[in-house]
Amino acid sequence: MDYVVDLLKILLPAGIVLYGMYLVVVSFLAKEREKMLVELKTKNTEQILPIRLQAAERLALFLERITPNNLVRRSNPGGLSAGELHTILLAEVREEFNHNFSQQVYFSEETWEAVKRAVEEVNTILNQSRQRLHEEATGIDMAKAIFAQALEQKNDAVAYALKQVKSEVNIYF
Repeated sequence: MDYVVDLLKILLPAGIVLYGMYLVVVSFLAKEREKMLVELKTKNTEQILPIRLQAAERLALFLERITPNNLVRRSNPGGLSAGELHTILLAEVREEFNHNFSQQVYFSEETWEAVKRAVEEVNTILNQSRQRLHEEATGIDMAKAIFAQALEQKNDAVAYALKQVKSEVNIYF
């Protein structure tokens, strides 16, 4: 019996010391892991932030370029028929969207959906403006119809999408 008590006198403190060392090592490893994650996030931010800002700039420029007023002004409707202008404007919106399609990687789903709604709204404005005109209408008539249609819109999806992009960029500052 004395042998068991002596053995417990040795094993019990040794077990407590081992358990204490285990807790210290686990705590140390958790802190080291946390430190490495913070360092990784810092490096990631240093590299990703400029790319995300560039993507935001491109998306803001894209949204500004597809606003109906800017779209018509760039296309020079003089000398074109309404049908030709309609085709050119739709192609330009589609080309701009396809060119900036990869920017969705850098934005939330909500922001990208707002951008897609803006593109759809611009296409709708263009299509409705074309439908209001007769076949012999000129490009100038089409431009006037687009301006009028854009003024009638109650909710400006392009402005909302631009606001979404800006608010997402503001998160980083």
